[in-house]
Amino acid sequence: MAEQTIAAIATALSNSGIAIIRVSGENSISIVDRVFESKSGKKLSDVDSHTLHYGLIIDNEENIIDEVLVSVMKAPHSYTGEDVVEVNTHGGIVITKKVLEIILSAGAVMAEPGEFSRRAFLNGKMDLSQAEAVMDIIKAENDTAAKNGILQLRGDVSKEITSIRESILNDVSHIEAANDDPEHIIYDVFEYGLDKRVDDMFHRLEILIQSFERGRIVRNGLNTVILGKPNAGKSSLMNKMLGIDRAIVTDIAGTTRDSLEEGLNLGELTLKLIDTAGIRETEDYVESLGVNKSKELATDADLILYVVDSSIPLDDSDKEIIGIASGKKILVIYNKTDLKEAVGIDTLCKLLKDSGIPESDYVILPVSLKESPNIKPITDSIKNMYNLGSIRESNEVMLTNIRHKEAISKAMDSLLNVKSGIENTVPEDMLTIDLMDAYTSLGYVIGESVDEDLVDAVFSRFCLGK
Repeated sequence: MAEQTIAAIATALSNSGIAIIRVSGENSISIVDRVFESKSGKKLSDVDSHTLHYGLIIDNEENIIDEVLVSVMKAPHSYTGEDVVEVNTHGGIVITKKVLEIILSAGAVMAEPGEFSRRAFLNGKMDLSQAEAVMDIIKAENDTAAKNGILQLRGDVSKEITSIRESILNDVSHIEAANDDPEHIIYDVFEYGLDKRVDDMFHRLEILIQSFERGRIVRNGLNTVILGKPNAGKSSLMNKMLGIDRAIVTDIAGTTRDSLEEGLNLGELTLKLIDTAGIRETEDYVESLGVNKSKELATDADLILYVVDSSIPLDDSDKEIIGIASGKKILVIYNKTDLKEAVGIDTLCKLLKDSGIPESDYVILPVSLKESPNIKPITDSIKNMYNLGSIRESNEVMLTNIRHKEAISKAMDSLLNVKSGIENTVPEDMLTIDLMDAYTSLGYVIGESVDEDLVDAVFSRFCLGK
């Protein structure tokens, strides 16, 4: 219930220098006052907002529990928009839990996951897309994801959506005013330029939609599957990229029979790196299971690292691998360049071309995984394939949330209906129906007109204390 004062540990529960217990609600200051003894002798209820105070946490039996710093942030100038008190304790697990227990016994209730951010949303401190950005920042696994989350929290998506909604509302109000008072207000769709403004709004939404695929990859990581024939160097590639001997490497073909998955942070991007069994025809039942699993994993991949042993000729297995990789981005690791070449890069390019793989979908990188410890050419090639440098250097905000994409797509469909109506000269009042549908759909992005179940679902994914 919103009228209750809530409390939770806002930092990770582990041995650390500092831990923070956050308290929010109408009675947060008076509740902490019951258990806090300030060295200045002042009650927290008498101090100014946004001030820090040194003192002791005392239990019911007047025992000193910890020396703490307490910050006071009074409504409405706080994260939740309510009175907020944060108790900075020493970071031991036992002490932190004990301080929380004392605050709960003084009248606070345990916060639900995401309840602080939920209150911030309900109190108008942030919209729903900004609240979701908070979780994106917390879960960010790379620099680009963190930066994009900060841009969304700053309101970059919200501002664009709000601007388009204001344009829609302005157009609807002009149409309705003309319909209500046709003697004094003459409205002509083309003279008024509605067709051009709808085109502009559609284009702005299209830019956001087009950013979703890159945003999804930045947020969730690049699903990267290593494919190749047995003994081509797939496991060596994985070990080199991870910097550890994660996969078993031998000269015996078919050593890898099951997939291995590890995460790799490249700074701008996170790879979900999957080593797979070598693709070949085999009568070995266990190995064949591994081969089939390799093919299944490749269907869900964003990027294929196709490892080619340049010292042996191409065969039907290579054709099968390229067929599996079709439709994906492919980084061809042209391996074993320290050995005598049995297949040239020109031959490999021809096979890719004959298989219908466009040049824009693949890059061929000659390497010797055995001789060179340097994986930078490989990681740089991956970054370049996804143009991550331009994302890092710009302030382009990317959609990362499927809910936002679906709502914007619905709004675009409604705007297409408006464009069609203009072309077919339908009555202006009919155009307002589709315009308002677009307006409503965009409202779902920022949290207007959303039902309580959606709000519950969004904030249930948050951690305690946030």
